[in-house]
Amino acid sequence: MVHAPDAGGSMLRKDEWVPDVEPPRTVSELINAGRDHEAALRGARSAGETSINPVTNGGSMDPLTQLTQLAPALGGVLASITPDQLDRPTPCVDYTVRGVLEHMIGGATGFAAAYRGVTPIEPDMSEPLTALPIALEDLFEAISAPGALAGTVQAPFGEVTRETFARFVVLDGLVHGWDMASATGLPYDPPDELVAAVDAFAREALDPLRDGQTFANAVEPDEDASPIDRLAAYTGRRRPTGATG
Repeated sequence: MVHAPDAGGSMLRKDEWVPDVEPPRTVSELINAGRDHEAALRGARSAGETSINPVTNGGSMDPLTQLTQLAPALGGVLASITPDQLDRPTPCVDYTVRGVLEHMIGGATGFAAAYRGVTPIEPDMSEPLTALPIALEDLFEAISAPGALAGTVQAPFGEVTRETFARFVVLDGLVHGWDMASATGLPYDPPDELVAAVDAFAREALDPLRDGQTFANAVEPDEDASPIDRLAAYTGRRRPTGATG
């Protein structure tokens, strides 16, 4: 259960989160479409951000690249969930699929405001499958603005660098995608490179933060678990019995 650092995934345009008939865009096309994450990183560096991080150095893949890589996998799940699946339980304790969606909407809204230094608005939860891509788009825009990764931000578990918190956003979005896919039997195949980077971050960052509420204790994965299954287990989740995908 990863409750506090919520939202996540690549916060891109709605049609990139919920693909229709066209395949997901490449990272370069997304950047050319206006998501200039290099500008954001340059802004962070010019403001003095040098990957000094109270939790972890974060690894070699920058969080904005991670966000763009997450978009197609998470968007595919969101596009395939049907209204009759919203009340199914998920591996995230106490959350149905609808609950995970609403939790991510609330997190994305609050964290976008935190990156902008403004008071968050109350999100509309009436149509969560529609509202989440919009909230994620807004969060990506907030995180990718030039200078947005400089300095620190107040997270639910304490003050951390803004780059570190962006990595928590990716971790949370990646694992919540697994929650929803597991609950609905949908396929979920995030890039191996992304899963490896996020797993490495999780293993450096989570243990000091485990309190049974913000982060649950790790569980032992199955012997034949995939990399994303192993990451989910490290955050305290088990795939539901009989679930596929």
